[in-house]
Amino acid sequence: MPADESASTPRQPYVLTFSKPTLKLFETTLPTLKEDSRQCIENLLGYRARRTQVKFPRSQSAAVLVPLFIGRAGDLYVLLSRRSASLRQYAGDTALPGGKVEHQDITVEDTARREAFEEIGLIPDRERVPLLCVMEPFLAGNQMVVTPVVVLILDKTMQPNLNESEVTSIFSQPLASFLASSFTFPPYRVPDSSIPYHTIMEWEWSGGGTIRMHRFLTGREADGVKPVFGLTASILIYIAIWGYRRAPDFEFQPPNAPTQAQQIACALLTPSNSLRLACEYEGIDADMIAAFVLHAPKELNSEPGMIEWDKSGQDWRRLTEGPIPLRVDVIKQEIHNNALVRQDMYKERQKCHREVGEGSEGEVAERRSGRNERKDGDAKL
Repeated sequence: MPADESASTPRQPYVLTFSKPTLKLFETTLPTLKEDSRQCIENLLGYRARRTQVKFPRSQSAAVLVPLFIGRAGDLYVLLSRRSASLRQYAGDTALPGGKVEHQDITVEDTARREAFEEIGLIPDRERVPLLCVMEPFLAGNQMVVTPVVVLILDKTMQPNLNESEVTSIFSQPLASFLASSFTFPPYRVPDSSIPYHTIMEWEWSGGGTIRMHRFLTGREADGVKPVFGLTASILIYIAIWGYRRAPDFEFQPPNAPTQAQQIACALLTPSNSLRLACEYEGIDADMIAAFVLHAPKELNSEPGMIEWDKSGQDWRRLTEGPIPLRVDVIKQEIHNNALVRQDMYKERQKCHREVGEGSEGEVAERRSGRNERKDGDAKL
């Protein structure tokens, strides 16, 4: 029998899926890009979330943008913001740019990019700031579904334009630092020596089990900047784990912790929860969505089972056996078939894009300049 060619043929790097202008920008970073940073970008490009196809109620859905960039020494950094002290919620907290889904948003990526533009002036240019991946959703405040959208800022000429009513300042932190229980700050940063770099707090989950939250110092506490805490910290740990393909040197969650999918499903099945009430208002079958969340295929992004469902007192069996999961399987197959069709259409558009882009460098630059002028307006570049 002939040898399996797929096993012997090296996999093409995911970065080659970038458009030509994006690939050119990426290539300018290669002389300084560290190998683990390059591999992290590759891994995030190859990440495929399974639950982003779920239709959650829009009124209880939000997205955050996770803007990564490559530092001078070739490490990956994440851009963080200090929320304005005048905000009604989470005033002064260290956060990622983001917010609730609005009527004009078609996808969670649209939401994340729009919010980042409104808060810190990061222009939603998919060539200069390409998408790396959309992560699995998180549950915030036991009622809001938050989806992280990871992008890579390649154009270093872009300048922030802060909306001071929402953001006081922005700063960066190495992405890999969220996998460490200790971190050596640069000499110009003076963290509070009385507080460890990484600390945790835990509480009992209403559905059974224990949830752990993490806190990381920024080294800017003397200037009033709060540590990275809660949902933001959990998202960054999760992204760093999948990007660098290694576990943190601390225990992320205790053995009896519920997964994010289990937390979302529990919220959907709780009669008084805002997430379930929003489903009823928007005509969405909350039980079906809960089954869909729990029934997601566990392939590349598989999660270990954390707790026994009977601890929560919920009737989970009907969500994992019988007619509901059969309906879920049918829906998933339809989504898979539609995704294949869209993939073929995308490849065809990319082919046409490459053929059109074969013009002279001057023509290509002129077309890009025209698009940027129309899109950016008077935004600072």
